[in-house]
Amino acid sequence: MPDGSTPPRTLRTVAALAGAGLVRPADAAALAQVAERYAIAVTPHVASLIDRDDPADPIAAQYVPHAAEAVTRGDEHPDPIGDDAKSPLGGIVHRYPDRVLLKPLLACPVYCRFCFRRESVGPDGGVLTEAELEAAYGYVRSRPEIREVILTGGDPLMLSPRRLGAILAALEAIAHVETLRIHTRVPVAEPSLVTPALAAALETAKPLWMIVHVNHARELVPPALAALEAIRRAGVPLLSQSVLLAGVNDSEAALERLFRALIAARVKPAYLHHLDPAPGTARFRVPLARGRALMRSLRGRIPGHALPTYVVDIPGGHGKVPVGESHAEADGGGWVLRAPDGSRHRLADADESG
Repeated sequence: MPDGSTPPRTLRTVAALAGAGLVRPADAAALAQVAERYAIAVTPHVASLIDRDDPADPIAAQYVPHAAEAVTRGDEHPDPIGDDAKSPLGGIVHRYPDRVLLKPLLACPVYCRFCFRRESVGPDGGVLTEAELEAAYGYVRSRPEIREVILTGGDPLMLSPRRLGAILAALEAIAHVETLRIHTRVPVAEPSLVTPALAAALETAKPLWMIVHVNHARELVPPALAALEAIRRAGVPLLSQSVLLAGVNDSEAALERLFRALIAARVKPAYLHHLDPAPGTARFRVPLARGRALMRSLRGRIPGHALPTYVVDIPGGHGKVPVGESHAEADGGGWVLRAPDGSRHRLADADESG
């Protein structure tokens, strides 16, 4: 830095969080138990977004450890959506016939306190070797039914531009792979990583889509917006996924602000995830009925293109299904439709008798 001072670093220990005023020193002993099991990382960017005077700050809730994480409920599971059960070889998850996940590393810029991969991600990185990457490419090459490869992790945008570009090039060289996708938290968690070199690595010949994980409108600050714009200018369409989290975004007002902010940033809200039952995440749970009611309340309040699909990943690796409120009910030979204002209207169905 010009004045010779040390640039801020990612906070990775309870002591560092306490020193930054993000946890109380009195809580340090209880949080040490959590730190022994789950990785901690709060980037300088994220730390700058946290209101230290608000004990219920929704940004802090997502990233700062809590003593409740040490308690695992009976219905929580270390692999809640069956990644391991659907992994035929290292780095690959094959849950749906036409697409696979490729996890080139397991490091993230931050570690979300509700993450469904919290048992496997961490600063040691879990980076695939060249031999493991070649085996993954071979798996995809040998299965022509695979039409999309999704880079996830960990966070693929933690890779160097050179390595990320090489992985994308290898995948798009496979003839039957039609599209590529990247799931990332980087643009809102550490936007400085979205450099011109990284943006250039995203310029692929085959279509590449990016899904950005954003849970609160306050994450969409100018540096994050600039990172998203750099990615968009590289020709990458942007979608979002969010998790419905108690104390973070489980209100009509918070969700409306989030979805409107995403659309304003030219990011299409794609999924609102019901929380996966990972260990120590009970404090974030929102009842499914409440989630459905929240989505129903937003119908008609915000544009249809700003409404994501509310989904549950069925525990055990059985896939993702929409669970939003239905506005249509079968009634004799037709349907009854419920309008956004709650009124009900009959729709005669087409005659399918021949």
